[in-house]
Amino acid sequence: MKPRPITEAPADADARKAVKPVICYPVQSLPRPDLSAYRALRDGLELVETVTVPPREAATWEVPAGHFFRILCSEGSQVGDLNLFNRDNLSERFYSGKTRALNGTHVGLGDQLFSSFPYLRPMATITHDTLDWYGFDAFGGSVHDVIGTRCDPYTHNLLSHGGQYHHCCHSNLTRAFAARTGKPLAEAETFIHDVLNVFMCTGFTRDTGQYFMKASPVRPGDYLEFFAEIDLLGCMSACPGGDCSAEHSSDSAACYPLVVEIYRPARLPEGWSPPPVNGYNRSHGL
Repeated sequence: MKPRPITEAPADADARKAVKPVICYPVQSLPRPDLSAYRALRDGLELVETVTVPPREAATWEVPAGHFFRILCSEGSQVGDLNLFNRDNLSERFYSGKTRALNGTHVGLGDQLFSSFPYLRPMATITHDTLDWYGFDAFGGSVHDVIGTRCDPYTHNLLSHGGQYHHCCHSNLTRAFAARTGKPLAEAETFIHDVLNVFMCTGFTRDTGQYFMKASPVRPGDYLEFFAEIDLLGCMSACPGGDCSAEHSSDSAACYPLVVEIYRPARLPEGWSPPPVNGYNRSHGL
């Protein structure tokens, strides 16, 4: 519970609060992909690989630029924590904070996932979402958020007064990434970053502004589909919270596997080319 204000409100408090907000990054000025060019290829996709992410564990996969991949709910309601990397330069990775600033708190059809500085370019484009009907509910909740960081053993240790739990998504991602890259565990951990919470239903409470989760609306057969703008290495954890209806970092929640399907299109989207790295000259004024 947050403490009550200790500062008396000024005489013009209501007027200050009534100032209208300004969108930081106007959508009108953000380059958007031609979604129709991507979707025109969907009927001719060839499945080339399937990867299963076990419950309370993580798995990795590669997606060549120009291919599609789907994250599929296969057996039961389950959320996943997704990291993305440039396959050939692991220093370029998904930047959830800037993706949030450019798209909103939750992403969906037509939104793009952006990479970290100094690259800052689209890594993947969302081309289909079977949960796009959900929108925002009466609590302010929605799916596929870029506001949560990932459940981790350090926060668990703080909140449980010393507890040691090793199947938080952060640890799951660390183990899978280390196994894929051959990096020592301590080094691999430094590459794990804030996630896209696939299928997770979240928002902020309107009275205290606290991050909340609720039961995911995902059901077997639902999927989120992406087009790889660059060569990608994906790493995803099937969250130990299951559908996140009660708790995360738990051995008691019902958890299910997630499936990743990688598809090759018959051709590339009309007019498409891999996005170049960001054009800023990196002089920083000097």
